[in-house]
Amino acid sequence: MSNNHTLLIHCTDRKGLIYTVTQVLFQNDLNIISNGEFVDKENNHFFMRAEVAGDINREKVLQELHDALPEKIVFELLPQQKKNIVILVTKEHHCLGDLLLRENFNDLNANILAVIGNYDTLQPLTEKFDIPFHYISHENKTREEHDAQILETIKQYNPDYLVLAKYMRVLSPAFVQQFPDRIINIHHSFLPAFIGANPYRQAYERGVKIIGATAHFVNSSLDEGPIIAQNVIQVNHTHNAQDMAQAGRDVEKIVLAQALKLVFADKVFVSNNKTIIFN
Repeated sequence: MSNNHTLLIHCTDRKGLIYTVTQVLFQNDLNIISNGEFVDKENNHFFMRAEVAGDINREKVLQELHDALPEKIVFELLPQQKKNIVILVTKEHHCLGDLLLRENFNDLNANILAVIGNYDTLQPLTEKFDIPFHYISHENKTREEHDAQILETIKQYNPDYLVLAKYMRVLSPAFVQQFPDRIINIHHSFLPAFIGANPYRQAYERGVKIIGATAHFVNSSLDEGPIIAQNVIQVNHTHNAQDMAQAGRDVEKIVLAQALKLVFADKVFVSNNKTIIFN
């Protein structure tokens, strides 16, 4: 296991914060490998991310930081190691398949502990990678009943994060509250926006020129959580609805992977309903 740690700090801004933090790290014989700071001037809020190396007494460093820094400061000292995740899916394979391959070739910085689906469509794909698949049907259940069953299964694994890899059901507010800023979703993004069934057919009929995707944290407002990553690709009149859907799938899996890379490297702060990203 790496002896490197990531220190995340945010608080109301004031003079001397960087000096105070670096002094504590120096006094504990820790080497700063990289460091980044940002001040949200509109809200007078300070953010800092530092990667440190060395033999560390984590409890001692945390106590000294607590004693030296102002009240109401939020900080974490996290070992640099793979995150444990559980993935939720429905029927679409492209995002799940991409993540399974990345994990298999050690390119995800995460351990996929299990996949949960409200259909069993993706069970054969998942089991090819020797990862447990839990089929939990939503049929004849309320949303709350279905979420409760999923939650019981997730608790077996105690993951760091949940990833919605084209999971096509809205999670209940009570479920989301169990994992604050720990559920990551991917969905298509159009200009203009198309909602409801067959968004790519709607996009084709309007002659859109850009197709995109957005990865975000899930909160109680549908698809309105803090944005982590976005990207677009261009299309034109030669693309039919099926071509646009394929282009959408391609950009979705890339954007989801980009977002997970940032989150799993502890490079993302959530501030109100937006993110501060040290990339």
